[in-house]
Amino acid sequence: MNDEHLEDANKRAMQGLINAMPLPFRAFHAQYHQPYFEYARIQLGDPAAADELVHGTFLYLAFNWLHFTQQGRVEAHAWALHKARVATELMVTGRPPAGPETMAFARAVRAANDAVLSTFREQFRAQVDELENSIGLYKAMTHLPERQFDVMLLRYALDYTTTHRRDDGHCPGHRSDPALQRQAPAVS
Repeated sequence: MNDEHLEDANKRAMQGLINAMPLPFRAFHAQYHQPYFEYARIQLGDPAAADELVHGTFLYLAFNWLHFTQQGRVEAHAWALHKARVATELMVTGRPPAGPETMAFARAVRAANDAVLSTFREQFRAQVDELENSIGLYKAMTHLPERQFDVMLLRYALDYTTTHRRDDGHCPGHRSDPALQRQAPAVS
């Protein structure tokens, strides 16, 4: 069996596992697979290695799904696991993590690849301007606490948006959620 057949067999097996999982896991996978892949691809610099790493992350999550859901904050625990796996892979391969400039460049390249050739020059100039402006943003991001850096990375570098935020800016279920504070019994 050659590598291509083995890769196809692995993908079919993973898809079968995903389909056998509860609906919340399938929804989680559908929502987070692409941003996890993009993060790993940018950090590792190799789409095949990123795909394998993300595959392993979701495989681990699938086998431990009940444990993760019982802990609460599945998204936070899964993201921490994924970041740790990427960091381990970087350490094993002796590669430094991608810097903010790499993330800015990856975003600009992705936008340039989507551009229609007839307007490529205009869009490329706009992307270069955005890149020059973005580098300052990404450099400033390196001074943020880890959690805020992750939010900025997912939102602005990887264009990932989440629907887990209410219109008033609070995350449902978070300790700062006013609805939870109203429901909490008074401690005497």
